[in-house]
Amino acid sequence: LKLIRDDPDGVRAALARRDPGLTEIVDQILQTDEAWRAATTSAEALRAEQKTRSEAFGAAKARGEDAPDLRAEMQQLSAQVKQFAEQAEQAKAELDALLARLPNLPDPSAAPGPKDELVREVGAVSKLDFPARDHLELAGELIDTERGARLSGARFAYLKGDLVMLELALVRWALEKLSRHGFQAVIPPVLVRERALYGTGFLPDTEQQIYSLGEDELYLVGTSEVALASLHDGEILDAQELPLRYAGFSPCFRREAGAAGKDTRGIFRVHQFDKVEMFSFVAPKDSTDEHERILAIEEEILGDLELPYRVVNIAVGDLGNSAAKKYDCEAWLPSQGRYRELTSCSNTTDYQARRLNIRMRGERSGGGRTHTPHTLNGTAVAVGRTIVALLENGQQADTSVQLPECLTPYGAPPLLPPAPGAQDRPQD
Repeated sequence: LKLIRDDPDGVRAALARRDPGLTEIVDQILQTDEAWRAATTSAEALRAEQKTRSEAFGAAKARGEDAPDLRAEMQQLSAQVKQFAEQAEQAKAELDALLARLPNLPDPSAAPGPKDELVREVGAVSKLDFPARDHLELAGELIDTERGARLSGARFAYLKGDLVMLELALVRWALEKLSRHGFQAVIPPVLVRERALYGTGFLPDTEQQIYSLGEDELYLVGTSEVALASLHDGEILDAQELPLRYAGFSPCFRREAGAAGKDTRGIFRVHQFDKVEMFSFVAPKDSTDEHERILAIEEEILGDLELPYRVVNIAVGDLGNSAAKKYDCEAWLPSQGRYRELTSCSNTTDYQARRLNIRMRGERSGGGRTHTPHTLNGTAVAVGRTIVALLENGQQADTSVQLPECLTPYGAPPLLPPAPGAQDRPQD
């Protein structure tokens, strides 16, 4: 709000990069803010006058005087104070609702759009001497979408056998790698209150994607980013202890509303999946470097897994509410002949910390004053999609799959043999 008051034109220009219509909300905020401050000032001034009149009335009573005029003035002032206080309360509620609708201001280096900007391509795209099979054909009975749908509906699946060991190996391998990079492993709750989703910018914005338990006023998270950001909700962090880095492992739940008919085959786009997520709290001056650091870790993971990929700078119009800038890493899928999103990382600057009332204090934040830290998030391993990419890029002519050597010490088989039913599984 202070920034909008101090530099409304700058805020309008930044938000217009996302959506020109957002400038109207800024105008409404300024008008409502003016009404709120005017009503608050009037109420405070009348309260001061009310106090003066009350003291005069008390002195008159002490002298044995009735002072009916003072009594009438006090009653009138009381009614006016109540009126202005109610106006201020209503204006403040309207102001908070308007502010909640505003997304983060985009970073100047976020891609202007309308398309994402290609940053780089890494690794040689697979050139197979045989027709590429997709992950369902290669996995055969190890991915059971039919029984998953019978149990829970579309976009659910059973994972079996060697693929379970592959998942567990991926998770343990990723967590150990992140530990070496200074991230503390966390298994967070996946049921959260509304405040956590508001604080991270998922509400109001992505209600249609979130599973809710109305009876308990709880929500299932679509990413452990929500719980990791809320780990320090309402706290004042010691600037000397920053950066704080966490690696969360959790199941994630997304309704995938609006994705009807899109990626319905297999486990690329499902309602429930597991993910290892990176999350950082840093001083504002360090967030740009931290964003690049998280991206470098994502690329290191993809490189170790021997997956060809590309990095894209996401167009500003496609940024989520909280992100000022976002990179996606997209892995090559031979069956589709194109790159698909595997991981992403975002610099949310002070947007989430401000909404969650997280502050920092110390030498690095300017003495005794408190400042708002910056938060960042990035996918280390989205397990289901990573398995899809590993199966397709490691496929052999006989439908066996060569897996990366880095996962073998963690329990993954070096080679997935041709799965039962793999070669004759129909396309659906």
